Amino acid sequence: MSIRILLADDHKIIREGIRALLEKQSDIAVIGEADDGRTTVKLSQELSPDIVIMDISMPDMNGIEAARQVISQDSRVKVIALSIHSDNRFVIEMLNAGASGYLLKDCAFEELAIAIRTVRSNRSYLSPAITDIMLNDYRHMLSKETLSVFSLLTAREREVLQLIAEGKTTKDIAAALSVSVKTIETYRQQIMEKLDIHSIAKLTKYAIKEGLTTL
Repeated sequence: MSIRILLADDHKIIREGIRALLEKQSDIAVIGEADDGRTTVKLSQELSPDIVIMDISMPDMNGIEAARQVISQDSRVKVIALSIHSDNRFVIEMLNAGASGYLLKDCAFEELAIAIRTVRSNRSYLSPAITDIMLNDYRHMLSKETLSVFSLLTAREREVLQLIAEGKTTKDIAAALSVSVKTIETYRQQIMEKLDIHSIAKLTKYAIKEGLTTL
């Protein structure tokens, strides 16, 4: 039986390139594509893939939050991050979200195929490049604690922050998350207090710096 893959990346050309390469593998089938995190969560629920190959920087909902939701709704689904981000914060948070693998986008296709088969066999896969980066960073972090958006804010607060940073109105965010406008206003106030950031412009800059969204 083929390994069923859902591709999640906001760049169509990347999805098409990966699909073309994967479809040459006799034991792998691409069953769907998504260009943002929220669509990824929805399609994962509908299609029940074996593995989601997930970018991190995606609009509407980033890959870390999407991975967390995909895995929480079906723990049998595996997630492999395929990202430009080599910073250990992204790797750690993706693994904390439940991802089984992490590769950089400049990896060879053969490595992605190996990662897919490794993860499908219920093992984890980190590319050698990521392992080296994490080990080097870990040596420098042993004596200090690094606070990031992922440790300072709750999952829902991060979701709201991303949507704020992407220019969504309070009404739009409330509709997207199926809550009241007042609830979103409360979240926004909590976010500002926790981060000690009190303007939308500075919140947007912070969200981009922390990798929740991109320009």
